[in-house]
Amino acid sequence: MDTLLVTGPGGSGRTTVAAATALAAARAGRRTLLLTADRHDTLPAVLPAPEPAGLSVRYVDSGAHFRRELLALQDRAATALDLFGAQRLDEEELTELPGAGELALLRAVREAAAEPYDLVVVDLPPAPQALALLALPAQLRRYLRRVLPPERQAARALRPMLAQLAGVPMPAQWLYETAAHWDEHLAAVQSVIEADTTAVRLVAEPGPAGADAVHTAGTGLALHGLRTELLVANRVLPQASADPWLASAAAQQDKTLAEWRDAYALHTAAHLGRDPHGSDDLAALALPAPDMTPRPVRWPVEDRLADDGVLVWRIALPGAVREELDLVRRGDELVVTAGPFRRMVPLPSALRRCTVSGAGLRDGELSIRFTPDPGLWPRER
Repeated sequence: MDTLLVTGPGGSGRTTVAAATALAAARAGRRTLLLTADRHDTLPAVLPAPEPAGLSVRYVDSGAHFRRELLALQDRAATALDLFGAQRLDEEELTELPGAGELALLRAVREAAAEPYDLVVVDLPPAPQALALLALPAQLRRYLRRVLPPERQAARALRPMLAQLAGVPMPAQWLYETAAHWDEHLAAVQSVIEADTTAVRLVAEPGPAGADAVHTAGTGLALHGLRTELLVANRVLPQASADPWLASAAAQQDKTLAEWRDAYALHTAAHLGRDPHGSDDLAALALPAPDMTPRPVRWPVEDRLADDGVLVWRIALPGAVREELDLVRRGDELVVTAGPFRRMVPLPSALRRCTVSGAGLRDGELSIRFTPDPGLWPRER
């Protein structure tokens, strides 16, 4: 199954484009699911019921997801809660907390991946929130492994004795079981996000603000190893107009479009002169069905040991700015910061036996040089 993630700056019309994309895929004969958390805003107005043939729409109920997960956690922690005399929370008094919507959407993406669809189109939040959301599974899994290392469970038979010696209670088994449950769930979501069959469709309105937003989003997507399948320039004005204001706005759009054509596969969706409503208006945007041909994002390691005595790790970071780049080595990981984005990247096995000896950014590619550590590198090298 293929997964297409649709995002863009706020107000760019990303929900409309997600709906038009899903409709185009369904009309091309693909069993398509449109997944969205947008229950009360744009989508019902853009794509009213009944759904077109071949297309299913699913709204994520973040409130119900939050209540279900919190009650399940409360049940798993029943022994500890009773020990401290805690009073149980009832379902009726639970209201979702910030971040619950993101977790609910991630769970829905995971569940949809196991269903008999050819394509799942996910209407994501605006680009900055979407990038944080897509990075969340890997980040949470890393935190869980640091706070509750799985290997510590092997010592659970010794916990009663250790508790007596230390004079404090040891972490209960339910805590490790809960961590394992969440790690399994997050790993499944992460596998969908990082799959070669997953891509991103960016949406933006051409102009200075849209250009800046696409520039930033492109860097963030590249840092997280996500492929941009298409950039949709939305609400494009007609070029020929007798109205001086429209002619000026169209000229400004055309300048941005020229820049985007050099960097992305681009589709221009014309401004309809009104908010799109219904299948006919969505079809008028003429959005193509997604091209989900797998094009894996790879960060190759170039062997230049014979000539320069180094290995070079090449990371594509289009749009990155030298002054906003930062690299920090932490054990077997590299902390890469590009503008507002940061990612903890596991080092390939060969580079773990090396030290970082330099880095450079050129033409949107970050090249990091590694020098083998004589104490760790095989003697035959």
